[in-house]
Amino acid sequence: MSSQDAAPGDGTPNAQPSSSTASSIKSFISGGFGGVSAVLVGHPFDLTKTRLQTAGPGVYTGAVDVVKKTLARDGVSGMYRGIVPPLLGVTPIFAVSFWGYDLGQKLIFRFTPTRESKKLSTSEYAVAGFISAVPQTLVAAPVERAKVLLQVQGQGGNEQKYKGVIDVVRVLYKEGGIRSIYRGSFATLARDGPGSAAYFAAYEVTKKALTPAGSSPSDLNLGAVIFAGGMAGVAMWSIAIPPDVLKSRLQSAPNGTYSGFLDCARKTIAADGVTALWKGFGPAMARAFPANAATFLGVEASRKLLDKYI
Repeated sequence: MSSQDAAPGDGTPNAQPSSSTASSIKSFISGGFGGVSAVLVGHPFDLTKTRLQTAGPGVYTGAVDVVKKTLARDGVSGMYRGIVPPLLGVTPIFAVSFWGYDLGQKLIFRFTPTRESKKLSTSEYAVAGFISAVPQTLVAAPVERAKVLLQVQGQGGNEQKYKGVIDVVRVLYKEGGIRSIYRGSFATLARDGPGSAAYFAAYEVTKKALTPAGSSPSDLNLGAVIFAGGMAGVAMWSIAIPPDVLKSRLQSAPNGTYSGFLDCARKTIAADGVTALWKGFGPAMARAFPANAATFLGVEASRKLLDKYI
């Protein structure tokens, strides 16, 4: 977000900036650029993570083996398989996420009218972050479902069932309607709720730590904001992997494999042990900093251009 927007940033409600139509449009567009930047940088890591999480025993020996086999079979373009769904979904996902974060902050202020401080505490930032994940899930869950199915097809010699993202949606709807498209929604919220809480809290804490005495976080240079964004990504993925593993398995498994989130957790642990819940941790953490640094770089750079010309 731009330093001209209060969320995330200075701990005060984003009342006037968010009420401006022009500012809302700029935030939406710059958030989309940030999301596109994150996908372009982070997708190969994400594909590696997802394939590790969903492959059967013995298919891969580790993250490097996933990359080697993918490149050997499909070339460099294979590392970007399944990229269309997140590219199509990043604009609304990021827009809704940051809108939800702003809403969460406003709700906290509304329900604490007698508070003495006009700034939120770290725990309150975390609560606002968790709130942001609720509306975000409505957009993110079907995008994640399509992305996962495209990422995992072809591994282990499986058939190429889907021709592209539109074909995924068409087949899923034919097989089970809207419910099939939204499979894994609870798992998505279980990942993004705590993850977003850690993400936004870490972002605010890092910005505060980098702010010189007597200055405001809104005065930080671009490098500091990028670093804060990268650290926010690391904080999120340090706790989000277990529900992400279950989400990937739920969304990629044939119909009837799991009855729900808890059943997936039980069967995963029974079959592969507790350590299975941490599959893909390496690629996720390798992706976390550069992808989220790219996010904030895209947001800030595009917002400055928009402010200059619009």
